[in-house]
Amino acid sequence: MLKIKQKAKFGLGENFEYQKRHCSVCASGQDCPEKGTFHGELQPLFQPNAFTQFLVKNGFLSPHIPKIPGLMGSWGEKMMIANLITDAGKAGAASRINGAGSEAAFTYLAIGTGTTAANASDTTLETEITTGGGERAAATASRVTTDVTNDTARLVLTFSFTASFSVTEAGVLNAASGGVLLNRQVFTAVPVVNGDSLQVTIDVDVD
Repeated sequence: MLKIKQKAKFGLGENFEYQKRHCSVCASGQDCPEKGTFHGELQPLFQPNAFTQFLVKNGFLSPHIPKIPGLMGSWGEKMMIANLITDAGKAGAASRINGAGSEAAFTYLAIGTGTTAANASDTTLETEITTGGGERAAATASRVTTDVTNDTARLVLTFSFTASFSVTEAGVLNAASGGVLLNRQVFTAVPVVNGDSLQVTIDVDVD
């Protein structure tokens, strides 16, 4: 019997993009007691430089570090962070390709307040937010082009907060509760308060 075995390279790369607004009421055009304070425009987020991202990603710096422009990054209208696909996420992606496993599609987005560095063995967020507008929810899913047509899976979700949090982690899962964690990242803290909204865009690029 002749056996032929071929191995193909298949890589997943992912980026998370964050944009913050205050407040969702102002942004919708409704009357708001804080109208004129922020009135729904984008609020600045700190974009850590590559070295700072490396230190936070590997647990050498806390996500709650002081944000020092120039030395550690810069302020802008969005924050973009690259991080890892988990071991469970790789297995889930393999299942989605040929149906050999039972994993559902990865369409849920969760955020949290955990500060432990992300690890390929992670199966959950460290401290997932479950109240105050930061609850896990189904994102809007689409495909976009990075290198070739429709090679990137995109998820977009806006959290509208009714409580205060310091958001430091995020991940994609395939269920409204429990489920398989596709990816996880830890980043410099994004403080949010009642009335703030945080739009998270996740691109998973098939390399």
